[in-house]
Amino acid sequence: MNRTIDLRIDVTDAVDLDAPVHVAVTVVLPDPADLPARPVVCFAKPGGGYSRLYFTHALPGPGEGAQADFHVDRGWIFVALDNLGSGDSSMHDSRALGFTAVTRAALAAEQEVLLRLANGILAPGYPPVLQPVRLGIGQSTGGSLTIVQQARHGCYDGIAVLGFSAVHSHPATPPGHAPIVTPWFSREIAPDQPGGIINAAAVAGAAGSSSDAAWAALAWGFHYDDVPSEVVEQDLAHYDSIAQAIAGAAPPGRERDPAPWNSYTPPNDATRFTLTPGAVAPEAAAVAVPVLSAMGERDLVVDPLGEARAFRSAASFDLFVCPRMGHMHNFAGTRRLFWERLHRFGEWCAAAKALGE
Repeated sequence: MNRTIDLRIDVTDAVDLDAPVHVAVTVVLPDPADLPARPVVCFAKPGGGYSRLYFTHALPGPGEGAQADFHVDRGWIFVALDNLGSGDSSMHDSRALGFTAVTRAALAAEQEVLLRLANGILAPGYPPVLQPVRLGIGQSTGGSLTIVQQARHGCYDGIAVLGFSAVHSHPATPPGHAPIVTPWFSREIAPDQPGGIINAAAVAGAAGSSSDAAWAALAWGFHYDDVPSEVVEQDLAHYDSIAQAIAGAAPPGRERDPAPWNSYTPPNDATRFTLTPGAVAPEAAAVAVPVLSAMGERDLVVDPLGEARAFRSAASFDLFVCPRMGHMHNFAGTRRLFWERLHRFGEWCAAAKALGE
């Protein structure tokens, strides 16, 4: 029987924020009898505006099941994290939550999980898990964080980037509709300073666009047609608050509680770069482990076939475009096909690591 453990891991010493820092983690363990000879530990990071329950909760929609359970039923140890400043992880000044702080916090939390697994103290009676295959996955903003963490710290044996482009991420829009214009941020200049928004003229020119049209485009790109409208509305109800928070404005009052998988607070300073072309291109070019780029038929990845060029140092590169799926993969009717492709990639990473030793 699978076992679920919720943790709050203190990572204060790993992040220079002059305040106590913790990362919220959910670990889902398979029955020890189901562990393979070389266990796989999968670390999962959600997108901006989402919590770790995106992976561990059976999300509504035409599909069924939770992603964590799918992999754990097949012998993986699945570890879902709330990004720093999101979900149940500690809250901090949004300007401090850039790539460095968020990835260092995640790295420290993941290393603590691995240490507890190795010493057999993560869960009472659970056997030690030694030298596992370490897989890092991230959806949307979580994909950018996974790329940066791997490039800087070399902590995974393979990474899967889900619904994020290392070249150019941009919201999909329905055929015949005007494209959405999003700010492109400089990594060196604050967004409220001259030059902080690189495409400021284009953003200003689109300032009069209808918010209803933007919401309709967001809904179309995030959820495929078979996802019920009430599920789409429930999932996207918090996006006005998220967009204003990322732009630096105070979020409006909450009209309703977020769905369990939502978070009103993303790691702002990292999240705002999700739609900036090439924002993590140097880090992507330095990733040397196998890479899977996976996305829905409607997603943020502008040129799926061009993604391989970003990962010029990768040991291998795999691409998967899942049919009948929008950007929020785990709501889709084809979610299990998506998870199956990811699981097979993880098993391949395990085989590659074994042969390389």
